[in-house]
Amino acid sequence: MKILTFTTLFPNAAQPNHGVFVENRLRHLLASGQVEARVVAPVPWFPLKNARFGRYATFARVPAREVRHGIDVLHPRFPQLPKIGMTLAPFLLAMAMRPVVTKIIREGYDFDLIDAHYFYPDGIAAVLLGRYFNKPVVVTARGTDISVIPNFSAPRKLIQWAASRAAGMITVCQALKNAMLELGVDGNRIVPLRNGVDLDLFQPIDRSARRAELGLNQFTLLSVGQLVEHKGHGMIIEALPSLPDCRLLIAGTGPDRDGMEMLARRLGVHDRVSFLGAVPHAQLRQYYGAADAMVLASSREGWANVLLESMACGTPVIASNVWGTPEVVSSPDAGVLMSERSPQGIADAVQTLRTRYPANAATRRYAEGFSWDETTRGQIHMFEQILGAGSR
Repeated sequence: MKILTFTTLFPNAAQPNHGVFVENRLRHLLASGQVEARVVAPVPWFPLKNARFGRYATFARVPAREVRHGIDVLHPRFPQLPKIGMTLAPFLLAMAMRPVVTKIIREGYDFDLIDAHYFYPDGIAAVLLGRYFNKPVVVTARGTDISVIPNFSAPRKLIQWAASRAAGMITVCQALKNAMLELGVDGNRIVPLRNGVDLDLFQPIDRSARRAELGLNQFTLLSVGQLVEHKGHGMIIEALPSLPDCRLLIAGTGPDRDGMEMLARRLGVHDRVSFLGAVPHAQLRQYYGAADAMVLASSREGWANVLLESMACGTPVIASNVWGTPEVVSSPDAGVLMSERSPQGIADAVQTLRTRYPANAATRRYAEGFSWDETTRGQIHMFEQILGAGSR
């Protein structure tokens, strides 16, 4: 079967870690040999590449077309109106993509189904395109598209509209399906298919040697993600005064870095906090493998891939008890869930983990239960059912 993957969440040469979980799922789907795919990964239009324009300049540096892991990926531009264009976004995106999809079909790739990721605005636009081109659409809900965006009236109504017209829907955890049911979406067309982990890329390393290279001689915590408030890096920094023999490594970039550095200095823990900056996805293994625990203090997560990546490297995790996270951290071999999301809750969870620290090999074995195979089979089964029903 031929699919068209449609999403603004897809890596590119300028943003190699952007939506890498979407790319990974697609790569494993293609490896089955039962699916052919092209990718349309739209990028907001911006004319200038100068770094002083921040993330908008990054959009300008994204190539119009590239091949990633043998997958043909288009990055057509679409108009985005900052701050005021939330309600219009799905319609602007769909209108801009009509000629792009028309050209793909005319060039000979007449796909069977649109595989869309992230409900707003991507999923809405995909359903609009599906109706225009008479193609069934499957939308995957991934996190804030269901946990946050429906708090706004107009987007909520559009999500409900698209959900009623999608041929099928996937959620990356049961918690997101439950939230969609609360929105009044038909649960018979929703299938939870969790993300997996690349067990070949993320695997144990020589822990002692890597710790020596990095000069780590304390109990070391690792936090991975964008440096923004809801990821909770600052909260972990605030826990450090209660953890005097721990140090913290933070991997990621974002607007809150200066504030986090100031916070560390104000609390007198700056000598125990290291900001690693942007770490390529494949190189994260070197830090997962060197740390004693990976801490995820997010206020919201659909399915946090960093948890499984850490566990696949044999490193247990400490995580806030939100959304799909309890579905990931469901055994003492995996790590510990915080009793509360606060600096003290983090400190208490660290102490709990240290008193019953699992064997690194046991943590790895736990992660091995989360390969991509089950997810791939679930996608193929859903697509075949939808296309079979359509032909009948």
